[in-house]
Amino acid sequence: MSLGDLRGQSLCVEAFHTPERGRVEALTDVVIDLDAAGEIAALHLPGTPAHAEARASERLRSPPPGTVLLPGLVDLHVHAPQYPQLGTALDLPLEDWLDTYTFPLEARYADTAFARRVYEALIDRLLAWGTTTAVYFATLHDAATKVLADVCLEKGQRAFVGRVAMDHPETCPDYYRDPSAEAAVEGTREVIGHIRGHPGNADARVRPMIAPRFVPACTDGLLAGLGALAAETATPVTSHVSEGDWEHAFVLERFGRSDAETLAGFGLMRPGSVMAHGCYLSPSDMATMIRCGTGVAHCPASNAYFGGAAFPLRRALDAGLGVGLGTDIAGGPSASLWDTARLSIQTSRLLESGIDPDLAPEARSTHRPARIDAATAFWLATAGGADVLGLPVGRFAPGQSFDALFIDTTAPGGGLTFWEEGAHDPPERRLERLLYGTGEANIASVYVAGTPVAGRAPAP
Repeated sequence: MSLGDLRGQSLCVEAFHTPERGRVEALTDVVIDLDAAGEIAALHLPGTPAHAEARASERLRSPPPGTVLLPGLVDLHVHAPQYPQLGTALDLPLEDWLDTYTFPLEARYADTAFARRVYEALIDRLLAWGTTTAVYFATLHDAATKVLADVCLEKGQRAFVGRVAMDHPETCPDYYRDPSAEAAVEGTREVIGHIRGHPGNADARVRPMIAPRFVPACTDGLLAGLGALAAETATPVTSHVSEGDWEHAFVLERFGRSDAETLAGFGLMRPGSVMAHGCYLSPSDMATMIRCGTGVAHCPASNAYFGGAAFPLRRALDAGLGVGLGTDIAGGPSASLWDTARLSIQTSRLLESGIDPDLAPEARSTHRPARIDAATAFWLATAGGADVLGLPVGRFAPGQSFDALFIDTTAPGGGLTFWEEGAHDPPERRLERLLYGTGEANIASVYVAGTPVAGRAPAP
């Protein structure tokens, strides 16, 4: 289903969004006016003169009955080159998984034809799942990283792209590391220039990020050089922070301070930056990240395989730390941010209740309260992630870009069942059913800035 290009048009639809953490707003029979750039110009609610006038407009478009509009999803952590190894060897420790599978695969991206083939398939897949914005790690190859940015622009996805930097001879293999800190910094600078100067990127739909792989993979010179480059070019940073026991302990031993403190000390915690995982962040680490304007990509799937602990999500949110969700392809075995959102709820419940059956219920956990609800999970996947990046997406409000999904609640083969039986439930229950039940078949069409980018029917 595609309504075609909606820029400059008006749309009448049933919509749900979470403009704030934990708050669901249902917009029934709302009319949304889009401007020529695909931004929301106005919302007209039933019962107002403007609504009646808008309903009579020749520009009005309406989707088929049973269609629900949702904001596009924001994935804060994707290793784009790892897509071919999705679901591979997740029984290994992280450092073994990297050495045995990931680094050999990423080294192949010296071949830009291979890079294009993988990146086109990945972005098609993510758009089909409704991921309208993604934060990507690429590889240390300048040319292939440029290809990733180019493909995002060609496909219409909103994206942040980082050229991976890694030069430490003791932790990076000889066949896959930057030859020097200077080379890594200059390669990163070149990619930043390519993205910002791309003739098809006048609206900055794709933006650069600086991407030290993680502290163990970088020499002090590289960390310092990237921090200086970030300040010079006003570019945000994406990396990993306190992902697992090995990384967390490695940094403590090397620097005598935490991962978050180390990254901040090198100037790599900046406004709009994203650090993945954070399983072992202390209250002072969280305070540092809040002060620096840096958020966390919560990756519950890969944390379960490699983190060794659950990220204290509720504690971070209550402290005021910006948090969104990340699939962490391929440490996370699913490209669906819907799966990630569901797992974020389940993980929070387990963290609150504890999991050791040999302990009494009251002794199983020291994390109380820890649980989140479906409304919070959906907010993390949309507006929460957008807020970390400083993007005007994730909500239906004037000034926001129309990045959105049309959900066909009646689609054969979809996961939504008996939708009509919940038609009169409160908004939070209806969104909950959507979050738990939506399958790929239910995603009828996907829009970025008012333009169709994916769906069951091609855009006219």
